[in-house]
Amino acid sequence: MLSLVLTYRNRDLKIVKRCLGSLKIQSDQDFKVFLVNYGSSDKFTAEIEGLVKLYDFIDYIFVPTYGQLWNKSKAINIALKKCTTSYFLMGDIDLIYHPEMIEKCKHLVKNYEVIYFQYAFLDQKESLKDYDFFGFEASFLGNEEITGTTLYKTETLKKINGYDEFYHGWGAEDTDVHLRLKNAGHSVYFYDQEILVKHQWHPKQYRSKESEYPFHTNLEKINHRYMVLQNQHKITQANPEFEWGKMPDIENLKKLQKPINKLEITSECFQFDAFIVGIFPSLKEASEIKITTDNRAKSIKNQIKKIIGKKHLQTYSLDFINNKLLEAIIQQHRLASYHYKIDWQKEEIMLKIVPDA
Repeated sequence: MLSLVLTYRNRDLKIVKRCLGSLKIQSDQDFKVFLVNYGSSDKFTAEIEGLVKLYDFIDYIFVPTYGQLWNKSKAINIALKKCTTSYFLMGDIDLIYHPEMIEKCKHLVKNYEVIYFQYAFLDQKESLKDYDFFGFEASFLGNEEITGTTLYKTETLKKINGYDEFYHGWGAEDTDVHLRLKNAGHSVYFYDQEILVKHQWHPKQYRSKESEYPFHTNLEKINHRYMVLQNQHKITQANPEFEWGKMPDIENLKKLQKPINKLEITSECFQFDAFIVGIFPSLKEASEIKITTDNRAKSIKNQIKKIIGKKHLQTYSLDFINNKLLEAIIQQHRLASYHYKIDWQKEEIMLKIVPDA
């Protein structure tokens, strides 16, 4: 039997319906789907929970991470920990699947260890049409660098600790797995003999400052550099210092509502440095941290002092503080329960966090 994993957060229900509809008509019905809702808003959660009830092959998992960075790797690993089937197919909820996708996967595993599939991308206009799989015309085809849909032996993936949960935001986590498997001596095969998956176009506001969720402006670049460095060192095992595939602690989520410590920090350079280097790494209790822009730095007097080279108040931009704080969460409190909100107009950040024990 085979398990297909789909990760989800706040996606248009029309896209999801097409995806699930293509799975419902598979020629081989001996499969199951883990649909992992990783921190969608209440509105989207209500919609997706209503939809999944229509499909008996779905094992729905809700991960309460609203207000947190997107972590596809963790969402996948939560499903991987629960997976008991022999094969694990990492899919994409934006895809429309060939009606013989599952059947062909089961045939391919007889000859290859790890298989990933060529994407056909639909443009915006084509994605609005109402066709079956074969009716959609692709705008372009992906090459071997598009690694999003891969079929693994479940035990092989578990032996390397699944996907690397360092990867927050978007990019590189899929390719990272391929590289680590190759470093461990496994072969990875790119299947491009025919198109088995078609990718629906969708807007990407969630990957910008317009998102209601935390967003790091350079995280995709950091992810890529990290992947390259890991591969240079021939790394095979992910998540050596963290428990991978761990669900959020429900008691910690409750503690977020009543933080014990309250800290107020400004954008003044030395104060923020003291906090991010000295205080934040050692947090032990539920805390509420408010970071605001120090408006004294904008005064005419301070600006003049800066121009003429005199001692003046130095501050960091909100962009810089946002990125550094999110990096610190990834590095030091990856398993914490937290809720992060940034208001670009008010120029303030509010973080509630309960470190993992």
